[in-house]
Amino acid sequence: MRRLRNAAIALVVVLAVVVGALGWYAYDLSRRSFPDLDGRVKIEGLAGNVEVLRDKNGIPQIYADTPEDLFRAQGYVQAQDRFWEMDVRRHMTAGRLSEMFGSSQVDNDIFLRTLGWHRVAQQEVDKLTPEARAYVEAYAAGVNAYLKGRDGDELSFEYTLLGFVHDDYKPEPWTAVDSVAWLKAMAWDLRANLQDEIDRALLSEKLTVNQIDELYPPYPYERNQTIVTGGAVVKEGNPTVETFRQDAAPVVPSKSASAALTELSKTLEQLPPIFTDRSSGVGSNSWVVSGSRTTTGKPLLANDPHLSASLPSAWYQMGLHCRVVGPQCAYDVSGYTFAGMPGVIIGHNQKIAWGLTNLGADVTDLYLEKVTDTGYLYNGAYQPFDEVRTEVVKVSGGDDRTITVRSTRHGPILSEASDEMEDVGKDAPIPDPGPQREDGFAVALRWTALDPGTTMESVFQLNRATDWNSFREALRSFEVPSQNVVYADVEGNIGYQAPGRIPIRLAGDGRWPAYGWDPKYEWDSMIPFDSLPNTFNPPEGFIVTANNAVTTPTYPYTLTTDWGYGSRSQRIIDMINTKPKIDPQAMADMQMDDRNPIADTLVPYLLAVEVDDPWVREAQNLLKDWDARQTSDSKAAAYFNGVWRQLLMLAFGDKMPFSVRATGDCQLDPTNGKTNCGERDDNTALPDGGDRWFEVVRNLLSDAESPWWNISDDPGTITTRDALLLKAMTAARKELTAKMGKDIDTWSWGRLHTLELKNQTLGTDGPGIVQWMLNRGEYELGGGEGLVDATGWNAARGYEVTTVPSMRMVVDLSNLDASRWINLTGASGHVWHDNYTDQTELWKKGRTLPWAFTRPAVEAAAKHTLTLEPEGPQPGAGAPPPTDGATPGLSPSPQPGPSESATATGRSTSTPTSTATSSATSSRSPSSTSSGAD
Repeated sequence: MRRLRNAAIALVVVLAVVVGALGWYAYDLSRRSFPDLDGRVKIEGLAGNVEVLRDKNGIPQIYADTPEDLFRAQGYVQAQDRFWEMDVRRHMTAGRLSEMFGSSQVDNDIFLRTLGWHRVAQQEVDKLTPEARAYVEAYAAGVNAYLKGRDGDELSFEYTLLGFVHDDYKPEPWTAVDSVAWLKAMAWDLRANLQDEIDRALLSEKLTVNQIDELYPPYPYERNQTIVTGGAVVKEGNPTVETFRQDAAPVVPSKSASAALTELSKTLEQLPPIFTDRSSGVGSNSWVVSGSRTTTGKPLLANDPHLSASLPSAWYQMGLHCRVVGPQCAYDVSGYTFAGMPGVIIGHNQKIAWGLTNLGADVTDLYLEKVTDTGYLYNGAYQPFDEVRTEVVKVSGGDDRTITVRSTRHGPILSEASDEMEDVGKDAPIPDPGPQREDGFAVALRWTALDPGTTMESVFQLNRATDWNSFREALRSFEVPSQNVVYADVEGNIGYQAPGRIPIRLAGDGRWPAYGWDPKYEWDSMIPFDSLPNTFNPPEGFIVTANNAVTTPTYPYTLTTDWGYGSRSQRIIDMINTKPKIDPQAMADMQMDDRNPIADTLVPYLLAVEVDDPWVREAQNLLKDWDARQTSDSKAAAYFNGVWRQLLMLAFGDKMPFSVRATGDCQLDPTNGKTNCGERDDNTALPDGGDRWFEVVRNLLSDAESPWWNISDDPGTITTRDALLLKAMTAARKELTAKMGKDIDTWSWGRLHTLELKNQTLGTDGPGIVQWMLNRGEYELGGGEGLVDATGWNAARGYEVTTVPSMRMVVDLSNLDASRWINLTGASGHVWHDNYTDQTELWKKGRTLPWAFTRPAVEAAAKHTLTLEPEGPQPGAGAPPPTDGATPGLSPSPQPGPSESATATGRSTSTPTSTATSSATSSRSPSSTSSGAD
């Protein structure tokens, strides 16, 4: 026994040494891809020197003399930090993931090829103005300048890992289409109520239309405020033009608008607003407060978009600065970008700030189509498909796949590429009389994003806007995805604009799949931009958007019938109204608010239930003095959410068809002895527990005998509300005991509600050792689904965090250098780099980093300086080089004043950290981790 024990110890030691050696080897190998952050690099195509200053968190601020140089440098720098992420993204948008990852991605590629994002992006690039096209092509050239001469393992460690499985893959040059195509992925992620439309069709397998309507209740206008509280669409001018006017007297709407309004008003109580997006946690908060209500005397603007958690974060922080801001170079902007796209998506420039949340406009419709081999039924006759094309999906390590994509007048047929869409075609209700269903209908998608648009153009215009009018003019081109955009400027103004291409339907409200054979379900036109809701300096002194309803029901157009329910927005409004004056720290504190909005309603019902079992009663007593706060260390929050999950599964989950239930949700069918399991991916399974379910349960609690409360298997016995609540409390006590132990004092919400940050490719499906290297966590979090601190989780799946505030920012318009920001992870996408997840602990605690904007502030924070130099002779060459190593013509300048229209910003003397003259002469050591946050 002694020899066996010694042998076992020796084996453990050897394994530890081997694993340690492998880990050290991988760590050493990964450092090959760490980018140079200091020194000088020559880049072809630059007109002049470009400086890249990075702080200790690796966040870059770029300074150039021309827009083309600025965006070329942006491409170079983002490729330094995030090229693997960029490469995977472009393969996804083009339906070419199988070329990287093999046959496991073929089905994804088929679906994405059917949608045709890359083809539409090419059309959008062709539509760009010469100026905007020059910018996206300069960005692509900058990416390619970084790729030049580098092998995959010098670009990212993931290429080394990929080479062990698919050693035939080599990164291709970047193109302008690769950048623009990412807008399609962004739009798909924020595609509003398409998932609701699918879910309603699938729920009809087992539930009646009336039952489904109970699960999609009306928006509570009387309890939760809309974004724009007054105003109307009015006709003015000659010829007559529609315009949305604040607090205008109601007018008779246009004919098409009248039809939409009539349809809305008739069905408002029965068929109203619901939650938006494919996953209940995908949303956002943004709000802006006027200087009349702030301690600074100028506006404060906050934003925190809620997206799926990813590593690296979806966002990349950076600044883009023209050394002299004027007509020839108008950019002085800083904020959050997408790696792979030029420009800044959310942030501020020297004059204005803006934030985004998803509007949730209904811009998608599924059309049921009666098809043959050669065409489809429309208006009583069959006609040929509008497009038939062949696509070849190349598969690394496997045989190529050839697919045929067919499109009707409404769009591509998705049911031939998606099992779920095929089920929609089989089960969606249709009118009687209608075409024979036979084996089901094909399902086509009409979506505004599949028509070439101008959003890329809008990003450039938005980045250089300087006032309310130029801001609105920029948003005129922001077509997809529709967003709520809040505004503030250094003059003290605040505002809101809803942009986007939003259809006006001839009939129907977009809640159910439409009948492709009937012309009355066509889209008539798009809502005119000037008729879209907006407000400027509202009298209440604030504007709050959190995916809640934009307008009251009197607005004459249907934006959607599937709003978020306003639990977050109303909580933010209530917090603003309790404070006489708001300072920047109060804005940040509000972003971390963790009060559960359904607790005040549900807890009294739970405490009123008589519980005989002392073991269950011990858990019930946790709720007696609970303040409804969901801090990570709260025992009561853990138990309440356990009860909430069990309540949803008992009342609703077990009554739903398996097509919408989670894969792990299995049930024995007593009639045949077979076990059936859910078919839905865990992230989108129902019931998910979002704020729509807050409203569903709130409406049912007063009716103790609602059929939804019945959990009896005996048809002759009907149970009521309190019986279900007792069973939910008992089941929650059992579940939490199994997960966290018998001692209730050791329970906490954070132990259940954990976040693991996963590399979105090899970190999800790779071998365990690879996941260990690439992923980070678990992090114990507070907050929750439907809360302002929106760490979303899906009740059908479990308590793990699925969506998060992907970044947080607070912009101070009285002093832009006093603004604060934080990212979910870090600037770098390189595993083991100091900036890989250096912001995550700060993000978890609700802390933020200083956000330097003016050149003096950026220089004071800078730890690295990289100078990009023109390669070869340039126009105007021949001037003697500076003798002190400085960039010619730079001198200090203060922050621009609010009255300046063309300012020289960021002019200062800069001495590069290194004066090396080759591209490989600087230290590869990463910047040190920062903790300088509040």
